[in-house]
Amino acid sequence: MNPRALAILVLARVRATDAYLNVVLDTMLSESPPKDPRDAGLATELAYGTTRRQLALDYAITRFADRKLEAMEDRVLAALRIGAYQIFHTRVPARAAVAETVQALKEVGLTRAAGFTNAILRKLAELPAPPLPSPTDVAHHLSVRESHPQWLVERWLRQFGRERAESMLVADNQSPPVVIRANTSKVTRDALLTQLQEVGVEAKAATISPVGIILPPVGRIEDVYGYSEGLWQVQDEAAQLVGVYGAIPDNARVLDVCAAPGGKSCHQAQSHDVVAVDLHAHKLRKIESEVKRLGLTSRLKAYAHDASEPFPEAWGEFHAMLVDAPCSGLGTLRRHPELRYRRKEEDVSRLAALQRRILENCQEAVPAGGLLVYAVCTLEPQEGQDQVEMFLRSHPEWTAEPPVLPGLKLPLTQAYLRTLPGPEGFDGFFAARLRKMY
Repeated sequence: MNPRALAILVLARVRATDAYLNVVLDTMLSESPPKDPRDAGLATELAYGTTRRQLALDYAITRFADRKLEAMEDRVLAALRIGAYQIFHTRVPARAAVAETVQALKEVGLTRAAGFTNAILRKLAELPAPPLPSPTDVAHHLSVRESHPQWLVERWLRQFGRERAESMLVADNQSPPVVIRANTSKVTRDALLTQLQEVGVEAKAATISPVGIILPPVGRIEDVYGYSEGLWQVQDEAAQLVGVYGAIPDNARVLDVCAAPGGKSCHQAQSHDVVAVDLHAHKLRKIESEVKRLGLTSRLKAYAHDASEPFPEAWGEFHAMLVDAPCSGLGTLRRHPELRYRRKEEDVSRLAALQRRILENCQEAVPAGGLLVYAVCTLEPQEGQDQVEMFLRSHPEWTAEPPVLPGLKLPLTQAYLRTLPGPEGFDGFFAARLRKMY
């Protein structure tokens, strides 16, 4: 299928079903694999780039459309956004961007909308630059320019100041690198790095993570050296740092209570016996598939369970618990760009209440002297540091205990791990390492 037509269908389905962009794109690429890998790359770039820039593209389209965007057919709006994205954010010549996008719309069965789409895209192609609101209203200007909802821009401006907030917004619109974690039950990071380089992959060591490797653009990840042998797993460096920061002793038995999609569970299973739990049984299939590929089946067992409810005694005792809590996900917007348009400000408080219930249940199951590592992939203090400090105030038997890791300089704020989107290249994560003293 024409990559532009494929991108139109992907974005139309995401809009119609509220599905995750990566899931829809992967499914449609597997159903209709392009003969040329470059076409898969173009479809991916158009789908992700258009979603990242959606607010700015809509701001431009609205100037010339004679009907509201919400009333447009899904495929028509997708085509307009994809065409505008090419005009403003790629090196595709404007005339070609318009013509190819209109042709793609015809290919997906909407010839009747071709004239309407062509007229708007031709007007956009005549503009010298994307239209933007006045910079005097900083939050509104940045909201449109960087395509983040205004409530979130205002929140980050208050929390982080103009310079840092702006760098975070800009970073969310960059394509993230592919980062992998060496499966240290089979190979060291340095040995894997050497092997990758020997087969021609221009890989390099991650900035901080002692088990991380950054890959160049590689196409199908399954075709990269070491995948089928289970030598590594894809995992962002910030997520890897949660496992490193936890510093759980090798002989500890670990319970990961919100395990899907399984990266942190598998990280722990490289050196621990792990029970991985998730509320949704269907998500366990992905974890079990990865466990098998990585050769960790003897070390990890997965079960469906609600982490806010007591755990079965039959599971036995655990020395350490990993609570990778459900959260707003606002630290991962470069990987899941559609999430920024779905999240509402009130979601933060709602999720914080759920996190509190999970924490209260989990702390009961940790024996005296045991560890609890609490982690969220968000920048919100209400879900991170404020959540933990409120927990510590109400539980004097617990204390924050950062790890002692000689030679490793983690990005710590007080006792806590914190990474932010920005020039450092991380997703946004918060983690706390807590010890139950009695």
